[in-house]
Amino acid sequence: MNSSSINKILIDKTILHLEIIKKLELVYASALAATQTAIDTATDKENVPEHKYDTLSLEASYLAHGQAQRLQQCLRDLHSFKELAVKNCLDSDSVSIGALVKLLDDDEKSYKWFFLSPVAGGLSVQFSNITVQLITPESPLGKALMRKSVDDEVVINIATHTKCYEIMSIY
Repeated sequence: MNSSSINKILIDKTILHLEIIKKLELVYASALAATQTAIDTATDKENVPEHKYDTLSLEASYLAHGQAQRLQQCLRDLHSFKELAVKNCLDSDSVSIGALVKLLDDDEKSYKWFFLSPVAGGLSVQFSNITVQLITPESPLGKALMRKSVDDEVVINIATHTKCYEIMSIY
């Protein structure tokens, strides 16, 4: 049995999915608290304008509206991720939504873990002593990874910097 198949046994993507859902719920709770604070500020009777240049209440209402939109996006992300089926991939599969991908960063000579998610790109979770970052297919790395396989090289350009990765495993 090679080391890749040993690692496959240790990764339970059902637990990873639950960890991501917990993190999305925390993001939602934070957005809810921020929205409530903004609403309270906007409607506080002490923030009633005293003259036409006193715009604190108006600015707070704009902030409350923006926070409410953020709250709705967090809720959509949470529901969308909950609907994502847990998919266990083999190293012979190509990368698609739902895949956990282990990459070797050629510059840093270190491993990076990415979960290709339909939502919440940039979110990171701790899982089995590793940090897993969610990326979407719309991100530069997500686009580059789609339909790639183990041992493929992935190259992305970020501003003036080129990043090179090698796909080590797909879970």
